[in-house]
Amino acid sequence: MYDVCIIGAGVTGCAIARELSRYRVSVCVVERCEDVCCGTSKANSAIVHAGYDAANGSLMAQLNVKGNAMMEALSRELDFPFSRNGSLVTCLREADIPGLETLLERGIKNGVTGLRILSREEAHALEPNLSDAVAAALYAPTGGIVCPFLLTIALAENAAVNGVTFRFDTAVTAVRRENGQYILNTRQGQIKSRFVVNAAGVYADVFHNMVSEDKIRITPRRGEYCLLDRTAGGHVRYTIFTLPTERGKGVLVTPTVHGNLLAGPTAADIADKEGTNTTRGGLNEVMEKAAQVVRDIPFRQTITSFSGLRAHEDGHDFIIGELTDAPGFIDAAGIESPGLTAAPAVGVMVADLLRERLCLQKNDSFQAERRGILRPADLSVEEQSELIRRNPAYGTIVCRCESVTEGEIIDAIRRPVGARSLDGVKRRTRAGMGRCQSGFCSPRVMEILARELDIPTEAVTKSGGGSHIVVNRTGKGGQEGTAL
Repeated sequence: MYDVCIIGAGVTGCAIARELSRYRVSVCVVERCEDVCCGTSKANSAIVHAGYDAANGSLMAQLNVKGNAMMEALSRELDFPFSRNGSLVTCLREADIPGLETLLERGIKNGVTGLRILSREEAHALEPNLSDAVAAALYAPTGGIVCPFLLTIALAENAAVNGVTFRFDTAVTAVRRENGQYILNTRQGQIKSRFVVNAAGVYADVFHNMVSEDKIRITPRRGEYCLLDRTAGGHVRYTIFTLPTERGKGVLVTPTVHGNLLAGPTAADIADKEGTNTTRGGLNEVMEKAAQVVRDIPFRQTITSFSGLRAHEDGHDFIIGELTDAPGFIDAAGIESPGLTAAPAVGVMVADLLRERLCLQKNDSFQAERRGILRPADLSVEEQSELIRRNPAYGTIVCRCESVTEGEIIDAIRRPVGARSLDGVKRRTRAGMGRCQSGFCSPRVMEILARELDIPTEAVTKSGGGSHIVVNRTGKGGQEGTAL
């Protein structure tokens, strides 16, 4: 029995959990996957939006600007990478400059500071690799970039240290209210809770509609991306957008906090809530549209492509609040872009609501700070030598592309809400995110996972569930062996 059960361990659910851990309250986060950050939060543009795009007065606009303002201090407190690199919204025709002026006016009303429209010459002086076709740009100095994996993981780790329980591989199959409390049927048994927070991403409508007569609809909106090697990371300095349309902010080109270059996304509404496949047509669209605003993008340096799903709600605004016909059930639904930016503010908003409803008292032992995984590559030669002397595992390179050591991987596994799969290690340490995309390091990472988790190698998965990499087979002479 919990005071609050949060459905979904994406960035929204983890932000809410972390804010609730400031109080004396029993909180459980249930997640159908094997780790945090396995849905929309792991596959997005990694952008901290300035806040000029959302409609004036909308919840989306308010929480975007608040979340943006919180991100820098939060990154220092929880030790995740964030850079306020600024952004440019470009237009390709002088006839479209009024569209930039509309965004400027909207942004000012939303409370965004520092906005100004740049002429063709000013825009090209600021970003030399803009295409010759760019006629003008809206400059937003408060725009930024972040690592969505490490943000979500940092929030979850800090919440866990402060008393929040996380239950993975725990898909919720039904929710009902009974005798003033909620009963959640899951694949791991029943969970009872006084309050439920619905932070289930593209599945948020499913749970909302189980308890409310006022139905909502979430449409998965697939966006496809190309990720380029670090050799291309300096091609642009700012995040480069095109004028937004009714289907979103369009294809962007941006550096990442890890030094790569990212282009995307497309925007295709689909029916499949698991439809994260990429398509030839979608990736072609990314490359063609990106090339319209940024010249000479070295797409030959693409090391991987991926797609993610945005939780698009019909009203195109965040749905946050307690349901009138289901007391104790709180929605955090329709959290599409700029949901990553808004997540810290969403966490505060939902936690404040629950603080009032539950009359919560402060948790006097709350630990606000969290330190991330120590990277020897960030240390001086002298510091590296001392670290390796104390712990030789930090002297063994496992992932050559990203210079990840065995010590970092062990830390990622042993930390609160630690890694349990190859992808879990990848998200925390970047082992496998480089040019070879796990081709060299995955066997060694699997050995470390098996040893640390005390499981056979056959039980190690790529991303939980049935994603096993080693399978049993019968070798020569009828003896059992294993094969990759």
